[in-house]
Amino acid sequence: MGKTTGFMEWQRVSAPKREKSERVADSREFVLPLSADEAKRQAGRCMDCGVPFCHQGCPLGNPIPEFNDAVFRGKWKEAFLALSGTNNFPEFTGRLCPAPCEAACVLNIDQDPVTIEQMEKEIIERAFAEGWVRARPPVSRTGKRVAVVGSGPAGLAAAAQLNQAGHHVTVYERDDRPGGLLRYGIPDFKLEKSVLDRRLRLMEAEGVEFRCGVDVGLEPGFRALREQYDAVVLAMGARRARELEVPGRELSGVVQAMDYLEHQNRVVAGLATREPRLNASGRKVLILGGGDTGSDCLGTALRQGAESVTQVELMPMPPRGRSENSPWPRWPIIFRTSSSQEEGGAREFGLMTKRLEGENGKLRALHAVRVELQREAGGAPRLVEVPGSEVTYEVDLLVLAMGFTGPDTGRLAEELGVKLSPRGTVLVDSRFATSADGVFCAGDASRGASLIVWAFSDGREAAKAVDTYLSQESSSLPTRGKDCSFG
Repeated sequence: MGKTTGFMEWQRVSAPKREKSERVADSREFVLPLSADEAKRQAGRCMDCGVPFCHQGCPLGNPIPEFNDAVFRGKWKEAFLALSGTNNFPEFTGRLCPAPCEAACVLNIDQDPVTIEQMEKEIIERAFAEGWVRARPPVSRTGKRVAVVGSGPAGLAAAAQLNQAGHHVTVYERDDRPGGLLRYGIPDFKLEKSVLDRRLRLMEAEGVEFRCGVDVGLEPGFRALREQYDAVVLAMGARRARELEVPGRELSGVVQAMDYLEHQNRVVAGLATREPRLNASGRKVLILGGGDTGSDCLGTALRQGAESVTQVELMPMPPRGRSENSPWPRWPIIFRTSSSQEEGGAREFGLMTKRLEGENGKLRALHAVRVELQREAGGAPRLVEVPGSEVTYEVDLLVLAMGFTGPDTGRLAEELGVKLSPRGTVLVDSRFATSADGVFCAGDASRGASLIVWAFSDGREAAKAVDTYLSQESSSLPTRGKDCSFG
């Protein structure tokens, strides 16, 4: 694959970025394309490893060695055709996926892995520029009608595949514009919305209908929706945020991360004004949560002109290299620095919030204590407070980015008889079918909050199951590229 000795001759080179001082002054994407020569070299690093463990790392089973080899040989259209066979939206994964495929790359045993995520972006952007990405409506229609509830990653993938199979697909979205998390949860500096709209126009040209501003749980109701369609796919995501249950939570100046990010995305799109409650300009900002959402809030606060920003993680700082608990090719729990963390702000680990303090109803301070992770023989690890380690932070904007506990299931159980898991997610079988006939579920609504690439994979697999249900025979839709994930 590629050049046999390429991984020995060329080092990993990440895509260039705009200068930090420049990029924090606007909301545009800052990752720049590789030069054609550099893209060829990076693709050429994909080694002839015999067993491509990258397939195991990728939930979609993307043919990574194949498209890298094609890029190295200058066969960009061939690379595009290979990639698009398993991935409906490489322009999204190429920008937003944390790249578990790279963690599983054989080179990652003792070297830097192949730049797989960036290569996906290079391939799809070349394909758009060359005119290879065109609307391809199905040749014929089955007459079957499918409703997809939610237009986030899982919903879009399911809709695209079901439409390809010839079914009439209508996507219902509660917000005023389609895209779900891609539109209102991801900052523009990571995904400019013109990229999303470009894909949505193609889907509409292929026959997918989007109905926005419709909260199905209220009108027409889940039962009525099921009666109107031959099948329903639930893809509402897992937007129920984890709460901070400490004294002072009610103070003004405490906001949930998704409220904060959504408002800023609307401001950038010209759809909302700058509400003081959600503007970090000139404020001391503290973000609870060290994950991707917290990092997005950090980058947003810096662009809004915060006086200071501190990102706090409950767990202790992870190791800088793989531990025995996360051996290759599994996803490693290691210390990482995101693009937003590169731009500024402070980071703290091992801190537990105890209470919030305010003045005249407004947040003024956060009181925390340091914690350590202790492991006892035969017992699960637990966080233990360190005596005398209390610390206080001045803060007047606290952003809660502590993760999500599940989907807003609302009237699902009452109207459709859909069973829920003990975690509150929609219970599905191996075919993504719920306990209600003709009702399927994909993405975070059934899996729980997870990676965008898992949402795309679930959407594709759920679509295949729906197609089989509707046709009463094997689906013609492709399955996962390589059925060899670690799950």
